[in-house]
Amino acid sequence: MKEEKRGVLLGVIAYMFWGVIPIYWKLMPMVDPLDILCYRIVWSFLFMLIYIFATKKWTLFLTEVKSVLKEKKKLFAIICAAILISLNWFTFIYTVSQGHVTQASLGYYMNPLVNVLLATLILKEKLNRSGMIACGLALTGVILLTVQTGQLPLAPLVMAVTFSFYGLIKKGVTVSSYTGLTIETFVILPLALIYLVFFSKQGFMNYEVSTNMLLVGAGVVTAIPLLLFAEAAKKISYIILGFIQYVGPTLMLLSALFLYHEPYSAEQFMAFGCIWLGIAVFTYGNIYAYRKEKQFTK
Repeated sequence: MKEEKRGVLLGVIAYMFWGVIPIYWKLMPMVDPLDILCYRIVWSFLFMLIYIFATKKWTLFLTEVKSVLKEKKKLFAIICAAILISLNWFTFIYTVSQGHVTQASLGYYMNPLVNVLLATLILKEKLNRSGMIACGLALTGVILLTVQTGQLPLAPLVMAVTFSFYGLIKKGVTVSSYTGLTIETFVILPLALIYLVFFSKQGFMNYEVSTNMLLVGAGVVTAIPLLLFAEAAKKISYIILGFIQYVGPTLMLLSALFLYHEPYSAEQFMAFGCIWLGIAVFTYGNIYAYRKEKQFTK
């Protein structure tokens, strides 16, 4: 019970981090979104090396790295994961920088429902009635948004799909959270450094001291919630984790409405309402199935 409570606490803190992170990116309006992404990769990698040294996990880390290099399938999976999370990060940062925090929150509201679809299509898991209803409601919400805006909500879909595939790959790769994250950032690190040194209009770390400190901090605010999330996932059930997952996008949406005063029409509310209803059906269905399974095992 103590471990489960600790897991819930770690999970909530991780999603609170992700929920308020748009505020952090908005502190750097003068920095191009692609530059922020590259700095995020560079400083995340360096932070992970410091973390591994500080926690005396260097020997275990090297052992896992050797294991990954020996298994080509595992290495390929981690490279794919690195590309997906980079695309996810860039889409998120770009969307927030354009003043569309509401759209960013939509992407992460849709994420659990995309997870269900991937589990059904790829892992061949059976989709129960509540899952089918939830996906139908979410699809209705996306269609309504498309009709209202005259275009597909591309950014939220990219965020939801890339993070879902990223999670699917992470589920199948048996390495520790810190090793996986360190290798992922290392894979993209050369490209990030080349861009920042040779192609960035501003040059490498050529900002005011305050902005440079924020860029360094980007590595910390990236790595910490990912590490907390990985620990939480080990200690609590998928049902509980799925429930607290909505802390992040809810905080994003609240900041969009009350902090940045983004426009929010009745039509948008209806579209989001379909997605929220789908989430409610999905969560209820999972809780019901979980309780039924526990009763059966007793």
